[in-house]
Formats: sequence, C-alpha cells, structure tokens
Amino acid sequence: MIRFSTAGESHGEALIALISGLPAGVHVDLEFINRELWRRQQGYGRGGRMKIETDKAHILSGVRHGKTIGSPIAIEIVNRDWKNWEEKLPVEAGDPAKHQAVASPRPGHADLAGALKYNFPDARYVLERASARESTSRVAAGAFAKLFLRALGMDVLSHVVRVGHVELERAAAWDEIVATAGKDEVMLACVDPAAEARMKEEVEEAARTGDTVNGVFEVVVHNVPAGLGTYANWDERLDGLLAWSVMSLQAVKAVEIGRGVTAAESFGSQVHDPIHYAVEDNGKPTRFTRPHNNAGGIEGGVSNGEDIVVRGYLKPISTLRRPLESVRFDTREPTSASYERSDICVVPAAGVAAEAMVALTIANVAQQKFGGDSLLELKRNFDSYLEQIRSY
Repeated sequence: MIRFSTAGESHGEALIALISGLPAGVHVDLEFINRELWRRQQGYGRGGRMKIETDKAHILSGVRHGKTIGSPIAIEIVNRDWKNWEEKLPVEAGDPAKHQAVASPRPGHADLAGALKYNFPDARYVLERASARESTSRVAAGAFAKLFLRALGMDVLSHVVRVGHVELERAAAWDEIVATAGKDEVMLACVDPAAEARMKEEVEEAARTGDTVNGVFEVVVHNVPAGLGTYANWDERLDGLLAWSVMSLQAVKAVEIGRGVTAAESFGSQVHDPIHYAVEDNGKPTRFTRPHNNAGGIEGGVSNGEDIVVRGYLKPISTLRRPLESVRFDTREPTSASYERSDICVVPAAGVAAEAMVALTIANVAQQKFGGDSLLELKRNFDSYLEQIRSY
C-alpha cells in the first residue's frame, strides 16, 4: 500500500510529509513538485500569509539520483513565518507571557471543539494543526503520487466550477483544464474567462464587506483504465475512498462523484450513461465508450474507463474580518470571534490540495491492483492488464 502522513503546525518551524509504498524507479521531478506547491499558494482572494511563504520541497530520504528507491520518502517544507513565532510557540517551556492566545473561538472552525477535546485553555494549538496550511504537506506527497501515475499514463488536475453565486454553466474539456493549470498567473482557475471575471467580482464583494466566499472545485483523473477499486467490500469501493480523501480537506463539507447531485433529482433514463462500443477503421475492437459521463467514471465502486470526476464543496473560510458573535474562553462572557490573518477565497488552492488527495488514492489502488517493488515490474503488470482489457 501507498501510505502517507503529515506533521507540523501552521506557524511551526516546518511542515513534513512522509510517504511509503511507492515502487523504486519512479522519476522524481523536483521542479514539478515545487510548481505543485506554488499552485497551492495561488488564487485571487488569498491572504497575507502567502506573501510571506515561498514553499519549496526539501527531500530528506527515499530518493537518490533522481529516482525513488523503494524506501520511505520524507519531505520538509520550511515555514518562513517561523521567525515571527519562534518565541510565541517554542518547543521548550519558553516565556508564557509571549504566548499568543486565541481568546474566543471562531464559528465554523475547529477552535471550540478542539479546545474541549484536548482540554486546552484557548484555541491556539487547535488552530496551529487544524489550519489549511497542513494541506501543503499533502500537496507535496500528492506530487509524488502524480509522478507515479504519469508513468502509467494517468494525470490528475482540477478547475473551479463555482465561486459564491457564480457558476461555470458548461462542461470543461480536458484540454481546457490542462491549459488553465499551466498558466503562470492564476486568478480563480476557471476555464471560462467570462465566468472567471464574474467570480472575481464575488470575491471583491466579500472583501468589501469583511466576509468570505465559498465555492466548488472539480478534480478530473484522465486516462484511467477500467477496473480500479472493487464492489467486493464496502471499504474498498473507489467512490467511497475518493469521497473520504476529499472530505478530509479543511473546509470541504460535501463531495460529489460525477453528477451525483443531479442524479438525485432525476429519473434513471436521464442520468445513466448509455454503453456503446467503438471500433477502429480496420475493424479491430477498441473499447466500450459512453456518450457522456454522469457517473464520473465510477460504477459500483469500480472505475469504468471514463475520466474520474470528483467535486468538492467548500464552506466559506471561518475567519472573518467582521467577526461573528462568540464567547471568551476565560470568562465565558460574550465577545466577537478572534481574528487571525486569513484568506477571503481559497477555492483554487483547495482544488490543488484535492488533486493531491485524489492522486494518492488512485495511486494506492493502482499499486494494490498491479503490484511490484519496482516501477519496471509494476508497469509490466499494468501493460499486461491493459492488453487484457483491449482484447476483452
């Protein structure tokens, strides 16, 4: 199995990602990994923290001479903001007078629930780990999963389909998604410039009123073969695994596979994807096809050969410049919620983090299905399976 874990706090010295289970021989492109980290920092409506940090991956183990070697991979991403917090959040006891408490919990954040759970007198330590800054480590780990999947011909990207009340009202072609992800200047990662301009106005309105804005991102896994995942056991269904992985991201409150929400409002004849069979000009069989992909590439917990499509629904960020009502931790008296430097809109960044989670999930089920301690061995198994599918 491909497994990963993360460590580190929002204002700690560094963030850490640890990945194990990748086969030996995967080419590691450090420039690609750092660009993935850069993409997570972009987007109109990001806060001041992104002006401080320049996230770069420092690989500590598991990679030699540009390739994975089969052992656990450790990655460090330094927090440049640590110099401003070293005395406020020391590892040692330090000076309690310099502790910067989060005195009143923010509605919608983990502040109160976390403080109650761990018996903290305020929410500082909760904030430090619950923060979406943690997703930086996930993006670093996910970049390795993407490199592994690319060796098998699969790719994972995202785009934004809604910000506030403005929605992309058409399907996005894969080439459009690729072009949007490849831009050096990221606005809101929408494939349609006119829709993106209206989305920008939503962010600006939230900024003017001291509010935050929600949205929806869509992650697409391109060129996935049929047969990943299984219906045999409830906890091995691919749609369930993907929903779990994307729902685990900060601020995601709902996950949709394909057009699942539309399907819940429609008759079966309107949403199920008819099955066709494509034949090449020379008469040789090609593959089963669908005229559309409402199922999002998954049926019965198994990939069906179409692109996998996963949407994440984001609530607005909890930290408001015009705070909501709250209560002080120490006196229990009414007050306004605490304010920490924060974002107004994070939908494009959340999409990049979701790409990482989806890539890690797909990479794990691919590793389980095709096996192999080296990429050469695994790819041999993978290519043999593709031939089985072609000749079915």
